[in-house]
Amino acid sequence: MSVKMVRIKDFPQLRFIAWNRPGDDVLSDEDAFALYERNWRFVDQKALDGRERALIERLTNEVGHGHLHV
Repeated sequence: MSVKMVRIKDFPQLRFIAWNRPGDDVLSDEDAFALYERNWRFVDQKALDGRERALIERLTNEVGHGHLHV
């Protein structure tokens, strides 16, 4: 089974909450999901584009077993 990876710079709100990491850095799905959960209060939900919304939905379903704890 291969580990799915998320490139930080491809998702603006993830880039914002991962400000302390290089933009071309990649995260495992688990790490990206954990960042969204821990920092959700800083995510501008109105600014989420369709791709990032789809990513969050996929991470919630696959990593969070249907739950985003925010």
